Amino acid sequence: MSESIELTKLGLHLPTDPRWVDLTKYSLEEILTDHAFCELKAASFCISLIQLYPDYDEIVQQVSPVVTEEWGHFRQVLAELKKRGYKLGFQRKDEYVAELIKFQKRGGTKNDRLLDLLLTCALIEARSCERFRLLSLHLDEEDLRKFYHGFMVSEAGHYRMFLNLAENYFNKDLVRIRWKEFLQHEADIMENLGPRGDRLH
Repeated sequence: MSESIELTKLGLHLPTDPRWVDLTKYSLEEILTDHAFCELKAASFCISLIQLYPDYDEIVQQVSPVVTEEWGHFRQVLAELKKRGYKLGFQRKDEYVAELIKFQKRGGTKNDRLLDLLLTCALIEARSCERFRLLSLHLDEEDLRKFYHGFMVSEAGHYRMFLNLAENYFNKDLVRIRWKEFLQHEADIMENLGPRGDRLH
């Protein structure tokens, strides 16, 4: 399947700069550390989402298994670091996610804020899926390619889940309009940040 078709399936407007994968080959310890913290933050956010919306049954039922899955992913990445004789480094500010959060609408009701939270999650999962796919195709080591293929499949499911939750709780036309706005903003973020081989995003 071509990368353009894959990008269309995820809805992303801007493909990852091809130089990104080449850069990651020279900073594997850093990319694995960044990946580990991304999984940890994903688990933490899912817990927060359940805490904020315990009365939204579909969120509780669908997101709670993802907490366990993301924590398991964190441990998988830790094991990969250890296997290679690497250390888990320190967490760095995630400028990509910070810029997405800035785009979320402020004020309004708790329900109003939920749409942007779900779409932010969907977008992070979509971009992660796209990047895991590139790693699964282009890294030199076969074991690492298989390692990242598994993460790609998982992130694709999470991306779809968050979009489905948005469509479950909100008018589909409203979701579609706001999703398009997020996608364009995300493309601008990606272009401004440029390829950074020591970061997942």
